[in-house]
Amino acid sequence: MRVSLASVLFLGPEILLLDEPTNYLDLEGTLWLESYLKTYPETVLIVSHDRDLLNTAVTSILHLDRGRLMLYSGGYDDFEEARRERQQLELKLKKKQDEERRRIQAFIDRFKAKATKARQAQSRVKALAKMKPIAEQVDERVAPFLMPSPDRLIASPILRLENAAVGYGDSLPVLTNLDLRIDNDDRIALLGQNGNGKSTFAKLISGKLAPTHGKVMGAAKIEVGYFAQHQLDELDPTWTPYDYMVELMPESSDAQRRTKLGTFGFGANKSDTKCANLSGGEKARLLLALTAFHKPHLLILDEPTNHLDVDSREALIHALMDYEGAVILISHDRHLVAATADRLWLVKDGTVKSYDGDIDSYRAELIAERSGRTRGGRGDAAPDSTDKRAAATTRADQRRAAAERRAELAPLKKAMEAAERQVAKISADMAKLDAVLADSDIYTREPERAQKAALDRGQLAKQLEVAEEAWLEAGEAYERGAADAAP
Repeated sequence: MRVSLASVLFLGPEILLLDEPTNYLDLEGTLWLESYLKTYPETVLIVSHDRDLLNTAVTSILHLDRGRLMLYSGGYDDFEEARRERQQLELKLKKKQDEERRRIQAFIDRFKAKATKARQAQSRVKALAKMKPIAEQVDERVAPFLMPSPDRLIASPILRLENAAVGYGDSLPVLTNLDLRIDNDDRIALLGQNGNGKSTFAKLISGKLAPTHGKVMGAAKIEVGYFAQHQLDELDPTWTPYDYMVELMPESSDAQRRTKLGTFGFGANKSDTKCANLSGGEKARLLLALTAFHKPHLLILDEPTNHLDVDSREALIHALMDYEGAVILISHDRHLVAATADRLWLVKDGTVKSYDGDIDSYRAELIAERSGRTRGGRGDAAPDSTDKRAAATTRADQRRAAAERRAELAPLKKAMEAAERQVAKISADMAKLDAVLADSDIYTREPERAQKAALDRGQLAKQLEVAEEAWLEAGEAYERGAADAAP
């Protein structure tokens, strides 16, 4: 990606067209590109789902929606706010217009047959015909991601590294002096330039690479889900998402497999589409579904958002907030890191260490370093340490608050799931009794059994009504809590 960008930027074109330019760049490269595009003297048109890039480097947003383009001033956050206000205004106008249409129509229906009111009724028919309807807003809902939590959490630490080193073959190790631990509720983002060893570290803790020195100790039954961009190319182009579900769910029914696919946004029209014909975002969705299928205790996500649009990235954030296992995240998407990571580890100088600041302070350090290099070491003074500590404290408080919100939501979620299981159990018991009562011979052959089955079914019907009400209340409580906890 760096070579491709360099070959274009070297030409200094009058119109610069960039399609997802931050994909495969590290955070350092992304920050450089933001700075470069912000001061580029010619016209730039960017197709991107990187919120930070769109907030930093552009002055207008051109939004494509159902075949129509609309221009908004400002960056992405300005666009979101302006669009939300416009939608609210349109909803108010539509509601007012619908009420007026109903009032006119009621007058027409009531008086069109009366001679004394016929002229007024006819004029209202014309007025109704001239009233240009305000288009119904179509909410383009993005299918959610489902990251199923492990059935049973393992006591912390789930992984511990003691003086570990890792590399490839007989060459020098890429990373050394690794003394770290991962707990079952950790949300850790790895920072560092491409080539420093982030993906190597991910392969080490996923078990794909063995340590060349030291120890990597983990719980005996830990399940790890590992997502990496290169795996998109390893999907069989002749297989469909449904084929993968058949492989993973050999004993399940067709309906169960398709339901599972539906939870990851694969409806009937996409379940049977060959991988060769899926978009990059759809392949990423499928790979995330395969990664999370076995309810891992540890999710390792290496650049999971490269092919996802803005709304899908938000859906992934919500899925990770609901997920109850540990997460290791490698991403240049600062919004994703800030919203999901509670801890930061820096991969630098051949090792991995905890980073005390937050993503914003790390960004400030990178900018200061780059400024110093650009000016021969005479860069601007570093930000005041007091300000940095204050910013880090504020972000730490936010991360703690996010963790507390997840903890508060956990019992509501469990109550909702328990109520759902109770409804399913009662429904299954009723289905068994319905099968018994459907046998017409039982009433003459075993009248006492038929009578008992009918009485039992009546009791279950009452229980089902109570259980469904409890399920509804639990679901509403969880939704309210999730809405209050949303960042």
